[in-house]
Amino acid sequence: MSKLVAPHGGKGLVCALLEGDAREAELKKAAGLKQIEISDRAKGDLIMLGIGGFSPLTGFMKKADWKGVCENFQMADGTFWPVPITLDVAAADAADIAVGSEIALVRKGTVYATMLVEEKYEMTEADKKWECEKVFLGEGEESVDGKFWEIAPQDHPGVIMVLAQKEFNLAGPVKVLSEGSYPKEYPGVYLKPAETRAMFDERGWANVAALQLRNPMHRSHEYLAKIAVEVCDGVLIHSLIGNLKPGDIPAETRVQAIDILIDNYFVKENVINAGYPLDMRYAGPREGLLHATFRQNYGVNNMLIGRDHAGVGDFYGLFEAQEIFDRIPTTGDDAKDLLCKPMKIDWTFYCTECDGMASLRTCPHDKASRVILSGTKLRKALSDGAEIVDHFGRNEVLDHLKVYYAGLKEKVEVKMQGAASGDSM
Repeated sequence: MSKLVAPHGGKGLVCALLEGDAREAELKKAAGLKQIEISDRAKGDLIMLGIGGFSPLTGFMKKADWKGVCENFQMADGTFWPVPITLDVAAADAADIAVGSEIALVRKGTVYATMLVEEKYEMTEADKKWECEKVFLGEGEESVDGKFWEIAPQDHPGVIMVLAQKEFNLAGPVKVLSEGSYPKEYPGVYLKPAETRAMFDERGWANVAALQLRNPMHRSHEYLAKIAVEVCDGVLIHSLIGNLKPGDIPAETRVQAIDILIDNYFVKENVINAGYPLDMRYAGPREGLLHATFRQNYGVNNMLIGRDHAGVGDFYGLFEAQEIFDRIPTTGDDAKDLLCKPMKIDWTFYCTECDGMASLRTCPHDKASRVILSGTKLRKALSDGAEIVDHFGRNEVLDHLKVYYAGLKEKVEVKMQGAASGDSM
């Protein structure tokens, strides 16, 4: 009997992925259906729907679910969900698609799914702006005093993505036919929720934490993971292996860096290195909630949330992603509520006076003694060829990353912000 937290939504793992004869039959049917070219974001969403990562969702959201999620973190039936999962299509395509019909969802020549269209609804510019304000507006200096709409349309990748969406959304259940290149590109790292659950059960874990990563692990990440190892049965180091923004370090390089760190500085039996196939939505605190929601499906009941989790620029308060967990609605029904809880960790750094990793809760010394650690700061230094200060990262990891940057033919300017630089400490 598994001791792990139940999948979100009270229906077990809801997996839309077809295999074997059922998949072959659906692929043949898809060849005769209207083909809709989807975005990379939708591709990642489909794969998560396929493998059960988005349980209890069966497909893309109807308007009532979209509205409820944006407005109060709940779908129409009261089930918690923090970020809309929608499929946008051009007006011309929507006009040709009848409610009740089936379509094929395609990305760059690969059929990823078929979909039964149960609803289509228009997304006006006002609707898109409303979604942006509900999902992306934060409490940081770039969100307050009317600055959000001055800055976000040019500098916030999540807002840019939503504003660029097409004129209609289609909703309905899907049958997923492909996991893309992830199984072949990341063998042993790309793991489905059923697989991580089986691994946790095999190790006898009941209390599991997840560390979300989109940057290479530095000393602060290592410290967070080890805090969790001390109080939980084990830690899932779970990296985003979908698409990022220009200037971010690719997944293969990051996964290798994590392996180097685990091999040299962790007790391997207490940690698992894995990846998941989503694109970043750059939704700040809401994305932190999304991370916890789908991690529950992977068997995780504790989500590590540190400083500026999933942050973008200076749109969010430093600990807004922790505080939002205290504001989400609950129904008292475990099948509808979020069961994965946050592990709230204060700002961490290396302190030369303490001679070790510390946080604002444990270190009494002043800012001059602290080596401020952030993924953005590390990428900035590596990209610029600047000297990396002592205790920022493990030498083996830094050497690996330097090889990657040395091989780049074209570098992207990495923008610093207060949260990453330490200026706002």
